[in-house]
Amino acid sequence: MASRSLFALLVVAAAMCASVASALRSRAATDPNMEVKFDFTPFLIQYRSGRVQRLMGTTVVAPSLDVRTGVVSKDVVVDRSTGLAVRLYRPKHRGGRLPVLIYFHGGAFVVESAFDPVYHNYLNALAAKAGAIAVSVNYRLAPEHPLPAAYDDAWTVLRWVAADMQRGADSWLARRGDASRLFVAGDSAGGNIAHNLAMRAGQHGGGATIRGVALLDPYFLGKYVDPTAQRAWGFICAGRYGMEHPYVNPMALPAASWRRLATSRVLMTVSDLDRLGPWQRAYVDALRGSGWPGEARLYVTPGEGHCYFLNNLESPKEAMHMATLAAFINRDT
Repeated sequence: MASRSLFALLVVAAAMCASVASALRSRAATDPNMEVKFDFTPFLIQYRSGRVQRLMGTTVVAPSLDVRTGVVSKDVVVDRSTGLAVRLYRPKHRGGRLPVLIYFHGGAFVVESAFDPVYHNYLNALAAKAGAIAVSVNYRLAPEHPLPAAYDDAWTVLRWVAADMQRGADSWLARRGDASRLFVAGDSAGGNIAHNLAMRAGQHGGGATIRGVALLDPYFLGKYVDPTAQRAWGFICAGRYGMEHPYVNPMALPAASWRRLATSRVLMTVSDLDRLGPWQRAYVDALRGSGWPGEARLYVTPGEGHCYFLNNLESPKEAMHMATLAAFINRDT
């Protein structure tokens, strides 16, 4: 008797679930807030109404004194009209002026922020290790602000940093920063932004000399990628640029164009299991073969996936990765 009752309850529960699912499907068909326009999981979902539901990278932490490293941070609004802001990191004073590192976070151009706890911890550790003032950029995200919005924000920050070190509006940069040792770096999408910023600086100046560019597992693709990657890129840039555009595929640039890269040193780090690895390696080959009068170094971490170095700051591989980046920043020539 009990088994029959249990079976009956299961039947009723199943019917109720089916009814709820049917109702949700019916609502999704008529409610633009429920109907999916673009599914970019695991990052976000965009609905037909325009509403964007981010599935990751929404947690933020406040600037603070980091007791582990002694690094102190603060937030500064760079452009009130767009909401562009940066988080500055200042290491313990070592005497003299310090290198300045402009850093762009990853997140496929659509998620994460400069205030995310993962990036906050990473920049604390990097500023301490490199002995550098770090400027972590909270650039605008797609799809609300498709590319080239992030590139424009990067350009604005470069010019702001250069001007700030000259006029002294922000004491950390003006009093502690060394304008002759300015570096640009980023991981994943941030690496893409760092490259495109250096190319723009080579064409338009920007008021700053970039000593080096560090591309950490950067987001580069090419013409022959799977349809999912092509759709993602189209979503990020609102269909403005194809897969052969230099924004996403700098290897398509003619050799002479590489000479606009406004730096004399490039560090490319590649995680061996990263599916973007072939394009990252091709970038180094193209740069070296272009006649660009600089030094391009390739650093490969075996047995690791995309941007592994953000997840475990205590691991030996991550420690070596960060030490390589810090040495790149502190090399004299």
